[in-house]
Amino acid sequence: MDVNGVGWIAAIIIGGLAGWLAEMFMKSNMGVLMNIVLGIVGAIVLNAILQALNIGAFGAGWIAYLITGFIGACLLIWVGRLVRR
Repeated sequence: MDVNGVGWIAAIIIGGLAGWLAEMFMKSNMGVLMNIVLGIVGAIVLNAILQALNIGAFGAGWIAYLITGFIGACLLIWVGRLVRR
């Protein structure tokens, strides 16, 4: 089973890195588990948005997954801040 050209273990590691980078960029304070969840869910959400807009993904492989996860996690943090207000 592959997710965007990477395996499940790699998706967890890359998702954690993407979530951590988004946490640093957005200046939020979250734990390691939340970073992993944000990175993986962010990649899934952004891929769904790109498919809905009929735009292709950023490519396949771990770099594309990292970029997608980072942007998606930033979007999720931003939406979370809007809801909390």
